[in-house]
Amino acid sequence: MKVILKADVKGQGKKGEIINVSDGYARNFLFKNNLAQEATAASVNSARISAEAAEHRKAVEKAAAQELKKKLDSESVSVKIKVGESGKLFGALNTQQISDALAAKGIEVDKKKIVISEPIKALGRYTVTVKCYAEISAKLTVSVEAL
Repeated sequence: MKVILKADVKGQGKKGEIINVSDGYARNFLFKNNLAQEATAASVNSARISAEAAEHRKAVEKAAAQELKKKLDSESVSVKIKVGESGKLFGALNTQQISDALAAKGIEVDKKKIVISEPIKALGRYTVTVKCYAEISAKLTVSVEAL
């Protein structure tokens, strides 16, 4: 019996795949646990359309990530923060402050996508990594200045 998987099934396949399984396995396990549906002509067509839509969505996201990378590679952002008398920061610069500084320039980046290799605890210029997409990352120059 041909079925379309609704979720990943260990040893069988990934979500959206059309696989051939025995009738008993399909009726007694896959259908009961809502892990698959029967592969009729209509369901195969809808699965194909949703797979194409997902592929298109990934391509659009990847293109947007490439554009963001181009913007960020040429961008430099300055963050003003309170410092002590010796020039050391109170605490450390965090990703939220960098995200807010980018937002002030009109570039929206989620703070979870910003990676600081080691804590920034002093004034100066630093390079941080912004993970735009799975294999696309940009280097951003951050200038830490006294408030």
